[in-house]
This record gives sequence, C-alpha cells and structure tokens, in this order.
Amino acid sequence: MSRRAPQTTPLAPETLRARLGRARQAAAAAETDALLIAPGSDLSYLIGEAGGSFERLTALVLPAGDGTPALVVPKLEAPGYAHVPAAELGVEVVTWVDGEDPYRMVADRLGKPGRVAVSDNTAALHVLAFRDALGSAEQTLAGPVVRELRMRKDAAEIAALREAGEAIDRVHARMGEWLRAGRTEAEVGADIAAAIVEEGHTHPDFVIVGSGPNGASPHHDVSDRVIEQGDVVVIDIGGPIASGYNSDSTRTYAVGEPRDADVAGTYALLQRAQQAAVQAVRPGATAEQIDAAARDIITSAGFGEFFIHRTGHGIGLDVHEEPYIVGGSTLPLEPGMAFSVEPGIYQPGRWGARIEDIVVVTETGVEPLNNRPHELVVLGA
Repeated sequence: MSRRAPQTTPLAPETLRARLGRARQAAAAAETDALLIAPGSDLSYLIGEAGGSFERLTALVLPAGDGTPALVVPKLEAPGYAHVPAAELGVEVVTWVDGEDPYRMVADRLGKPGRVAVSDNTAALHVLAFRDALGSAEQTLAGPVVRELRMRKDAAEIAALREAGEAIDRVHARMGEWLRAGRTEAEVGADIAAAIVEEGHTHPDFVIVGSGPNGASPHHDVSDRVIEQGDVVVIDIGGPIASGYNSDSTRTYAVGEPRDADVAGTYALLQRAQQAAVQAVRPGATAEQIDAAARDIITSAGFGEFFIHRTGHGIGLDVHEEPYIVGGSTLPLEPGMAFSVEPGIYQPGRWGARIEDIVVVTETGVEPLNNRPHELVVLGA
C-alpha cells in the first residue's frame, strides 16, 4: 500500500512554476533530455507534495525542452495529489491502473531520449523498469541537477528554517525538565520527542540522548542506560515544521559537575572550534575552509583522532542535503546556502561532546539560526 510523507503547507503556484522552469533549464544545461522525479523531497520542492509510494510508479516527468510535464500516478493514489495546482503549473496528471505499464507511458511521452536523470531516491525496481522501457537511453542521477536549485534557499525557505530553529531552541531551553540522574536515556528521549511536537514541529525526526560513554558515539540513539550524576550528555534533536523544513541542533549538558577532570578544558576547546567555524562562514569561502576552521583547532590541540565526521551538512526539506561541509570540497559558499556547523570530540569509553548550529550564508557573512548558549550547561548542580 501507499506510504505517504507528511503533507506540507501549500506553496504559491508562481513559486512552483518558477522552480519547475529552473529545473528544466538546469536539465538542459546538463545535456539531459528529461528529469524523472520520484516521491520524496525533490518532488515536494517542485510541485509542493512529497507523495509516497513503493511498488506502483509515481513520477514527475519533466522534459528539458519542449513537451508538457506530466505527473504519472496510480489512479488509486491520485486523490493524494488533488491539492497540487497542476493546471496552473502546466503539469498534466496522467493516471494508470493495475495491469497497465506506466513505464511505457513515460517512454511514449519522451520519444527516444538520449539521456534521462532519475531522482536519487528512486527505488531500484523503478530504475530497472525505466531502463527496459527507455531502451538505449543513458540514465544518470538527477541529484546533481536538482541540488543546484535546492542549495540556495530563497527568503521564504530561510524564514521557514529560522522558524524551525527557534522551535528546536525552545526544546533545548526546557532540558532541565527531563534530564537528570536516575532516568534512562529512553525516558528522557520520550519526553524530548513530545516537546518537539509541543514546540511547533509536526513530529520528531530524531532524538539522540548520549550519556556518559554513549556520548562518544555520534549517531547513538537512546538506550536503557541510566543517566548518572556527573555524566556528560549529548542531546541532538530535530524534526520538520508544517512547511516541511527541518530543525537540527545539538547541545551538550552535564548532570551535576562532570566527574572527569578533563571535561572543562576539552569542552572549551570544542566551543572555540565551533565558534571559529561559524565566524569563517561568508560568501566565497569554500566548504573545506569552514571544515578546516574547526578541525585545525581540534587537531592542533591533539584531539584530531577524536573528531571523526565532517563539520556540517546542508538542511532544508531534508535534514541532510547539499552542501556538505567537508574536507576536499572546494564548493564556494553563496548567499542562501544553509547548513550545520557541528564539530565534536568523542573519546571512546569515556564521554563525548558536540555543538551544532544551523547557519545561513548572507550577502555579507553568516546568520546563525540557533541561539541557545554554547557553554556546557550543568543541570541539577
């Protein structure tokens, strides 16, 4: 059966028309005859509805040149797209029923394309069926085309990210209500998840409560470990608001005074590294320069082996999207790019710490979208 993503608030048809037009132009510039966009965030960006399907094909067929765009969708799932202003967007809705071949429908609309780009999250069963239906057409990923549009947020998208950042900040501000010795990570995580909704999100996308040695695992979830007095605890939380845009923010807490003598000095080092990376954000700086701004400080202090991930990731309709703030990326930053700045230091078997803000590149520098204190917050002291 269909599995639909959460519906977002409606976008103005003129906004979607402009996005579709830019996508067609970008496809042509990439010498691609058509984009085939499956349900997911790319579809949401282009028509205002993410959709959701598996064995039955749903796809936006977007020719780069002449030809009418089409939303090919199973007839039984078409009501889920009724709110999409297809006529105003110049998109034809083409339905099909079980027993018909939707891949042949797509092929017939495109004629004999030389190259098509398929969205990155398209299920393999659809990719292989397209290969059979389209004959000799080369298939490439649509990600490199669409990400060029999605990386640069417009004013409305930045406003949505700002709203999401404020909402998750309110959750962090309440951490003293739940985080204390004697409770399990899972119990604290359940309270945080409820607060994420209370403070303005549609649902929690992730809740990480990494206490004590679990904090040294960057992608720890929650567990039955009982939080102890003196623990350092990494709290990484986020989720979408009604617009579909996401929050993501990490702060590190201590339950009472930290029991390890090196916590204060090491955390101060991490705070300095995170601040340096944020301050390095400006138009024209490269992604690898932002990564280096944090990494060089941590490495020079002898903790380089404990910083085991990139400094940041883009955010928008997806929690992780382009641009990625990582060594080796010479991508120049441009106004409207939004991403996390989140260095961490993780000492296996002992404790870990991470500080994460979402920031937006402005015309002259940077705007942080998270504004909670960056110091180690000691609760219940």
